[in-house]
Amino acid sequence: MSDLKRSAKKTMSDTRPSDQELRGMTVNERLVACGLLDRWDDAVNKRNKEDMITVLLDVALTEFQAKNTAEAVIQNPKTYGF
Repeated sequence: MSDLKRSAKKTMSDTRPSDQELRGMTVNERLVACGLLDRWDDAVNKRNKEDMITVLLDVALTEFQAKNTAEAVIQNPKTYGF
C-alpha cells in the first residue's frame, strides 16, 4: 500500500459512505458526503498537491485518478471554480 493510501485511511471517518456508495457519486458529491469539502477547498487554495491527493483518496478515487485530478485542478483552477 502506498504512503498516500495509508495517509488517506488514517483520516477517514467512521460514518463515511462505503466505497460502493461513493462510486455512484461525482467528486463533489463524494467530498460533501464524506465531510471533506472544506479540507479539499483549503488544499486547492494552497495549491498543496499532496493534500489534494490525500483528500481524493479519502473519497475512494484511485491513486491514478487522484493524481490526475489534482494536477488538472492546479493547472486550470478557474475551470474548476477556484
